[in-house]
Amino acid sequence: MHLQASLQALRTAIPYIRAYKGRVFVVKLSGRLCEPGKTLDNLVDQVALLYQLGIRLVVVHGGGEQADALAQRLGVPRQSFAGRRITDDATLEVVKMALAGTVNTNLVAALRKAGVSAVGLSGVDSRLVTVNRRPVQEMRDPSTGETRTVDFGHVGDVVGVDVTVLRNVLDAGHVPVVCSLAADAAGRIFNVNADTVAAEIAIAIQAAKYFLIATVDGVMRDLSDHSTLQTYLDLDELGALIESGAISGGMLPKLAACSAALRGGVPRVHIINGLTPDTLLAEVFTNEGCGTLLVAKRAS
Repeated sequence: MHLQASLQALRTAIPYIRAYKGRVFVVKLSGRLCEPGKTLDNLVDQVALLYQLGIRLVVVHGGGEQADALAQRLGVPRQSFAGRRITDDATLEVVKMALAGTVNTNLVAALRKAGVSAVGLSGVDSRLVTVNRRPVQEMRDPSTGETRTVDFGHVGDVVGVDVTVLRNVLDAGHVPVVCSLAADAAGRIFNVNADTVAAEIAIAIQAAKYFLIATVDGVMRDLSDHSTLQTYLDLDELGALIESGAISGGMLPKLAACSAALRGGVPRVHIINGLTPDTLLAEVFTNEGCGTLLVAKRAS
């Protein structure tokens, strides 16, 4: 019976393998998922399988948790508003060490262990991501209703993406692993939201899919109630859900990145829980999926 179930699963996967072989997937991992251990090993094994099946992968990672832990050890206070980090001079140094150092190196090493030829990069490399410093602006936190004037410091807004280096790495048979540091035209380094970097790369490289792998099951009306998971949403429905106040905190910038990817031409965006084993494979190779599928417009 087990053999029959395995063969049936393979038959179910074959059309997806045929459809996506040679296409590009952008996979964004949250910092929490990049900690060495069983969870990262499971994710890397799934990435390795997609790689072996001929899917071209660009991995983008965050590192907020690692940056917070390092900042605490160094006595650098954390500042944020509406789920977004404020990056002063000291925090920028912490972020550079955590993202381009610890997290990127650990992730490349984990992929190497799984038989994946990976290359560590940042948005600074080869003008991959160009940014301007985010201007001081008035912002409202939808979760609290508070409005304030915010200077985000060394935080960059993406103004250009040149994926030439990614295409070269992919064409050579490697998996680029990109951390979310970038630079402006003068070479000044900025911290950039990793979800945004992944979305902009997905647009520029014309990805077939953008996977946002988080630590929740997807878009939920109530994080404590799995039955409120929204398995399929288009942009209009997503906007209404945000406006209702059901979504708050760190999920807001994630959904902003997802919306930008869809508006930029990425046909399908997936939000899945990386803490649950094999969710990436289930989302790629089954009709049911396991998280939230986002599209620009529902098929009529």
